Parts: sequence; structure tokens; C-alpha cells
Amino acid sequence: MKIAVIGATGKAGSLIVEEALSRGHEVTAIVRNASKVQQDKVNVVEKEVLDLTTEDIKGYDVVVNAYGAPQGQEESHVTVGQSLIEILKGAPDTRLIVVGGAGSLYVDDAQSVRLIDTPDFPEAYKATASNQGKNLDDLKASSGIQWTFLSPAAFFDASGPRTGSYTAGQEKMIVNNEGNSYISYADYAIAIVDEAEQAAHVNQRFSVVGEAK
Repeated sequence: MKIAVIGATGKAGSLIVEEALSRGHEVTAIVRNASKVQQDKVNVVEKEVLDLTTEDIKGYDVVVNAYGAPQGQEESHVTVGQSLIEILKGAPDTRLIVVGGAGSLYVDDAQSVRLIDTPDFPEAYKATASNQGKNLDDLKASSGIQWTFLSPAAFFDASGPRTGSYTAGQEKMIVNNEGNSYISYADYAIAIVDEAEQAAHVNQRFSVVGEAK
């Protein structure tokens, strides 16, 4: 498959690139600064994400949006998401997979209370979670594109192990065998590339949880 990763040098993006390469896919890194790309087996496109056009992305089977908004510019999750929706309308054969957030996951069976709305949700993460949630709303309201939004668990661990497995859920937050909402970046990357290969959640949000060891 031909897979492009926006934000390929970030914490999540770099591991997604590595996972896709390890499975033999042709991977392109779409980045602001090509000099930051460490992997020598990837193609590189140096371009601002908001400058991407339909022509830039329609040759790929999958585009992974691993864009990370700078602090203070969290609303760009929405503007970047809207831009990608528009250019994908001209590329109906290209699927979008979004590295989403956990804040918009529901914590009750009635799906009326989101994690971000709970009293203990950290104030420092609310802007990111809120804007990622708006991106999800825009995707659900869109038409004419193929998208998937993958929410990690509440504890998204950059230094956690690659166990090689995960459990998938849907709109409601799920927990692992120890009762924790946890996923390592490495296991999350496996789930992203699995979705790229299998297209099991087209036009849906799903979530993943894993074990800490």
C-alpha cells in the first residue's frame, strides 16, 4: 500500500511510519521540515499541511493525519481537519485515518457524558481534547470521503512497551485487564496500520486499549 503520514516526525507519527515500513508498505512523510525525517526508507514531501491539495494526496491509498497542534494553537486541529476533508472530496479512493484523542470518548452507556466533561479531566489538555472532538464532529458530518478517527486510551504512553496487541472498542472508553484506560504509542501505531490494511472502521470512530506490560 501507499501510505502518507502527516506529522511523520512527531511521537505518534514516527512510530506509525516505522510500523508501516516494517510491513513493507511504501511510506511518504509529509512534513514541514524534511531535515527532521530520520528514516531513510521513506519518501519525503516538505509542505505545510494547510497547503496540501487534492493532487498531493490522491495517489495514496491511505493518508494518516498525525498532526500535532502547537500549544496555544489547538484550534488548528479543526482547521487542518476541515482542509483535509475538502481536498479528500476530490480523492474518493484515498482513505483518511486520524490520530485522535481520548477526550471525546463517552464514559457512560447512554453516551451522554464525555471524558472531557468529567471533573478530573486535566485543564491543561482541555483545549486539545475539545478541538480534536470538533474535528471528529466535522468528520461525522462530512460526505463524499472515507475517514476513520482512532481514539487512544486516556493514558497515552509515549514510553510504553510494544506488546504487539490491543483491544478495540467504539465510542465508549474501555479499560484493560487491570482496569486502566491505557495504550502505548507503539501498540497504537499497530492499530493504525491494521486499520490502514483492513479498513474495518470506515466512516467511524473507534478506540483502543492495551496492556502496560
